[in-house]
Amino acid sequence: MVNEQHLPLRSDRAIPLYRGAARRWSLRIPVWLSLMLALIALLIGWQALVMVRNYPPFILPAPTLVFQRLATELAGETLPRHIAVTMSAALSGFGIALAISLSLGYALAQVRAFDRVLTPLLAASQAVPIVAVAPLIVLWVGVGLESRVLVATLVTFFPILSATIVAFRSVPRELIDMARISGASRWHLLRYVELPLALPGIFGGVKAGLALATTGAVVGEFVGGRDGLGALINIARGLFDTPLMFVALTVLAGITLILFLIALLLERLLITWEA
Repeated sequence: MVNEQHLPLRSDRAIPLYRGAARRWSLRIPVWLSLMLALIALLIGWQALVMVRNYPPFILPAPTLVFQRLATELAGETLPRHIAVTMSAALSGFGIALAISLSLGYALAQVRAFDRVLTPLLAASQAVPIVAVAPLIVLWVGVGLESRVLVATLVTFFPILSATIVAFRSVPRELIDMARISGASRWHLLRYVELPLALPGIFGGVKAGLALATTGAVVGEFVGGRDGLGALINIARGLFDTPLMFVALTVLAGITLILFLIALLLERLLITWEA
């Protein structure tokens, strides 16, 4: 008879152990450290590509040149002014989209008839590229801040709405029924049951919406803006100032990353029951 103590570990037992160890290892790496390592790898690859291919600055500037130009522009008044305009349009559009999406998403998740009528129309509206709609918005509203806020709102609205609908519909029906049996009102049901359980899904749309809000603001500035980072990119392109274009793109990436990290921090502060 074969001694079972000397048998090798079965694969179906080893796999869960391996997965558990891998999960524990992945949890040890903070998000900020992962982002930092990815950024360092990107910069090293970018610098190596410029050095190996010997690209001139008007085609592909080195990251060292871009950061030098970034420091110079930040010391002046032009770049901070453009950043403030873009941030104002992006955050205003995001705030409007968030308020409308949360209220409308909750209504669509609760009333199925309302959902069947309105959701296909909202989904069909996403088939039209925002780049095609932005010139009409500028024509109707004007070239001021209002048109950029409206473009940012339109870009941000649907991702948050979709995530909100899915999040509220994912709340277990058993918990809702138990709360109703216990005498919970509609307000208490929303505050203590539905909203806390839907927050993880909602934050998924919020994080995507924050990234798209800057995109919408820049698209509006591309079409009819005289200031903002989108307008700065247009100006740099007309002057064939490629380092300045990369400065604007770097600032846009930095703004989006900061907004994402803020949303991630708020998510961890508000959703403590998942830990």
